[in-house]
Amino acid sequence: MLVLVLVLLLALVLGGAGFAIHILWWIALAVLVLWVLGFAFTGGGAGGRRWYRW
Repeated sequence: MLVLVLVLLLALVLGGAGFAIHILWWIALAVLVLWVLGFAFTGGGAGGRRWYRW
């Protein structure tokens, strides 16, 4: 019985981690697209105007 509970708990943790990692991949992809668009629209280069204020 204990082994069954441990296996189910492990499946739940790994399933939750898989979902979280999947969401993080989509967020990372969106940030990458925004960064590339910002780089393209400002012309890139060190002397160009930055589209962010960091």
